[in-house]
Amino acid sequence: MSVHVAVPVKLNATERHRLKKMAYGHKTPHQARQRATVVLLAARGRGNARIAAETGLHVDTVRTWRRRFADGGLPALVDRKRTGRPARFTPLQVAGAKALACQLPADSGTPLSRWSCPQLASELTERGITDSISASTVRRWLRQDALKPWQYRSWIFIADPDFRVKAQRVLDLYARSYEGAPLGADEYVISADEKTSIQARCRCHPTLAPGQARAMRVNHTYGRGGALAYLAACDVHQAKVFGRCESTTGIVPFMNLVEQVMTAEPYASAKRVFWIVDNGSSHRGKTSIDRLAARFPNAAMVHTPVHASWLNQIEIFFSIVQRKAVSPNDFTNLDEVRNRLRAFEDRYNATAQPF
Repeated sequence: MSVHVAVPVKLNATERHRLKKMAYGHKTPHQARQRATVVLLAARGRGNARIAAETGLHVDTVRTWRRRFADGGLPALVDRKRTGRPARFTPLQVAGAKALACQLPADSGTPLSRWSCPQLASELTERGITDSISASTVRRWLRQDALKPWQYRSWIFIADPDFRVKAQRVLDLYARSYEGAPLGADEYVISADEKTSIQARCRCHPTLAPGQARAMRVNHTYGRGGALAYLAACDVHQAKVFGRCESTTGIVPFMNLVEQVMTAEPYASAKRVFWIVDNGSSHRGKTSIDRLAARFPNAAMVHTPVHASWLNQIEIFFSIVQRKAVSPNDFTNLDEVRNRLRAFEDRYNATAQPF
């Protein structure tokens, strides 16, 4: 009966160092750690049977990696390339699937708004681009080019022909300049708008506070307690917010907000106060500009471009209000909503910094 003789293994300093890093490294893959351990034990003169007992591997596995290292060194510890199963689909078929994913379904007469992987797989088969194909295969192909036809993002096309001029005027005011001249110490910039329809939703069961490994729980069903509008104006450079609640939006509520700000110092005696607003019905067009100037001669209204209210910094504050003070909506009545908004406004003004 033939006896297997263990192949001798000798290591130089570099190999020993790299093998120890492989064998004891926390991020080393398990298989690589086992192979490095086998070689290190073999270099200490231990037999294959003893190494197998210490590592829990089969003796044939120990013998294989010992011999492969003795023949090829460290590179031999890496898995050899495998041919694998022959490709079932051609590159042309893969390209056809990706091209279909980049088309709108309606353009080809398919009554779908978006593609999903199962629907793409079915369509590929119906069109004869491929034989039967699984959704997981289609998903793998799309992942190669980060294609996700089931997702969508909305966007708006800027239709204002004077977008650049109007946007530059607003952005210059944020940078404390107007028509090429820096603003003086007695000139201020106010960003204002309305947040409509803040509802008072009284939950049918009390909201549960968060606990260990449990998020706050808000009951889905609720009773309606009415809605109000929150109007706010923010001093862009002082990060001070003036807010008020009204039953509805419109010219009168907006002018009430203007009155609240412009009758307070330092705005009442300021040289100029610029009011940045969007093109909402409460403050749209030249009529609103004239109305503001007639009531407060030191006030100047500046409109953002059409469909570009995102240039108005008050929208950032409204997003903070929505996340921090309103959601999740659980108010017994509108008085609770008013009190929450007023208290949050005071809290915000105590620590706010300019955007």
